[in-house]
Formats: sequence, structure tokens, C-alpha cells
Amino acid sequence: MADREDIVEVLNLYGLAMDTRRWDLFGRVFTADCAVDYGPGSCWNDLGAFQHAFGAFHEMFDATQHVMSNHLVRVEEDRAFTVTYGQWRLIRHAAGQPPVWDGSGYYDDELVRTENGWRIARRSCRVLYWTGNPRVQMPEGDIAFELDLAALHEEERAGRIGYLPT
Repeated sequence: MADREDIVEVLNLYGLAMDTRRWDLFGRVFTADCAVDYGPGSCWNDLGAFQHAFGAFHEMFDATQHVMSNHLVRVEEDRAFTVTYGQWRLIRHAAGQPPVWDGSGYYDDELVRTENGWRIARRSCRVLYWTGNPRVQMPEGDIAFELDLAALHEEERAGRIGYLPT
């Protein structure tokens, strides 16, 4: 249970890092060579590049709130597999009314035990639903908004959810 508690703490720290814009905390959440996939055009294989991109993107928001829940954790020695549900609200008044974009989805993570504790080595984030003003996410101009909606049951059937053994 201690491993599970430590892992859930890492997963929740991600939300706090996002909402406080403390990108330095990503070093306590992810490995230096993390493979992170947030959908089309949003993939990184380096913590520094990921931190920089997320910092630049989130700078335009007046506020954000990330809620992590339904943590499922399977530990296999020095590796762990998790599924976490997420909900997030992005607020930017300059985008017009309403000034919010709400989304929900899930994170499919693989973590490794390091000398400094558990870290996410691989993450796949998928948006299942969104509502609100899509301009909240775009700094200017028209929007070419694209989501890679991947229902959890479809990902499981395709064998792409690491938490569930095949």
C-alpha cells in the first residue's frame, strides 16, 4: 500500500503543478526521458521540452483547475501501471463568453521506481468530452480544433491500457 500511496501522490502532484504553474515540479512527476502523448501534435520524449511547451501554452490562461480521481494502480516490482480520470477547467476571459473550456478524460501511465521515488515514464492522455468555448485554448484567429477521442473501452479492447493485464 505504501507504493500505491506514493504513486497517487505523484499523480495528484501533476494537477497541483499545472494549476500553480510550477513547471519545476514536473521533475518530481516525470522521468527526464518521459514519453508523453496528449493526442495529435502533442507528443514529447523529453521532460525539458514538455515543461517548456506546457508552460508556454498555459501562460495565456487566467486560471486552471485539474482534478485527478479514480486512481487505479498496479505495481509490478519497480514498474507500475495506472489509470486516472481527469477533469480540467481552463479559464481565459480574453476569449469571450463563456470564458471557460471544460474537458474530461483519462491518463494511462507507466511509472518507474527511481532513487528519488516513483516517476511517470510514459503517459497517454485522452480527452473524452469537452464543453465551453474552444477559443479559450487558442491565443488568436480561427480555430482548427481537433480531438482524438479514444473511449476507454475501445483502448482496452485494443490492448493499449497498461494497467489492465492482457
